Amino acid sequence: MSCPSCHLICTTLIDAKDQIRSAFQDLSFLKGCDFVFLNSADYPDLRKHNNCMASALTPAIYAKLRDKITPNNWTLDQCIQTGVDNPGHPFIKTVGMVAGDEESYEVFAEIFDPVIKDRHNGYDPRTMKHPTDLDASKIHSGVFDDHYVLSSRVRTGRSIRGLSLPPACSRSERREVERVTVQALAGLKGDLSGRYYSLTEMTEEEQQRLIDEHFLFDKPVSPLLTASGMARDWPDARGIWHNNDKTFLIWINEEDHTRVISMEKGGNMKRVFERFCRGLKQVEHLIQERGWEFMWNERLGYILTCPSNLGTGLRAGVHVRLPKLSKDPRFGKILENLRLQKRGTGGVDTAAVGDTFDISNLDRLGRSEVELVQLVIDGVNYLIECEKRLEKGQDIKIPAPIQQSRK
Repeated sequence: MSCPSCHLICTTLIDAKDQIRSAFQDLSFLKGCDFVFLNSADYPDLRKHNNCMASALTPAIYAKLRDKITPNNWTLDQCIQTGVDNPGHPFIKTVGMVAGDEESYEVFAEIFDPVIKDRHNGYDPRTMKHPTDLDASKIHSGVFDDHYVLSSRVRTGRSIRGLSLPPACSRSERREVERVTVQALAGLKGDLSGRYYSLTEMTEEEQQRLIDEHFLFDKPVSPLLTASGMARDWPDARGIWHNNDKTFLIWINEEDHTRVISMEKGGNMKRVFERFCRGLKQVEHLIQERGWEFMWNERLGYILTCPSNLGTGLRAGVHVRLPKLSKDPRFGKILENLRLQKRGTGGVDTAAVGDTFDISNLDRLGRSEVELVQLVIDGVNYLIECEKRLEKGQDIKIPAPIQQSRK
């Protein structure tokens, strides 16, 4: 004999099972789909972060932009992931985001614009226009005292329009960047003529020698770069082109499609910049002859992967010996007022060796190439003058701050 209570329980369970089955049938349209959460549920925890992205991003901006995509299917979360994964240092404010393509700066403008304004000393990409000037004849007093300046260098980046940037590019796009660039560079003549060296064809010894000589980039190992996807498929389609004198170099598919570099030993910054301008113009012309062009617009200048390099993308730097000034407590403030920054001679996050520093311009956007190189020339000459005064036991002064140009 069956128990009435058991019969009631079984009937109830069968009814519940039927209701659950019916509910899942009603939701059959979600079969194979990820569960859809509210935008607010995906908002990253940025409470301990110190980067420009974390300072600018709000739940409202995130909710508005989260489901947007660029024509190359790049998303907001992909833009900001490097800044989410790398909170930064309490005293060093990084950018915290990258672009996956040229359109990222428009589709996600509500987050990129405040980040750009924060990083570039108040430059407003909605109301201001960026100047471009590659006329090296405008430079004056561009030869430093070789007793203090050991080497001079100017570099920038260029991106090829229509191809995704390194964080987002496919293998085929990366290889197309290499193909287009190498074919164009084959057209350089005279003192700019040279050859291309693919990383996939170099021995480890050859790579390390070029790295030690500061000619070649190393595999990205910084979490800031790996989190943004720049080290994928390494070293596929990466390499270096340089002229026969190794004074004009092109890096291919490192942090940007291309990095263009002019460099030499000694303090002749004017000659380095002249070669830089001449070579860059010729490279752009050769690229255009093949039906391509560089990413550029009048508000942001030349478009590059990291917002910190927008505008000119230019970094003009010298390795300079400053044994006395570097120990003076006013050194940091002098650099700040001159809109200069210092690094160790091994690059970012390296220590100075033998009182020698890598001094370069702090700004990229809002000033032209000529303005920035002249700013470095004038600033480094001031640093050398301070060093000479300290050698003689004389006092030095902190210069008045250089103001950001408004255009």
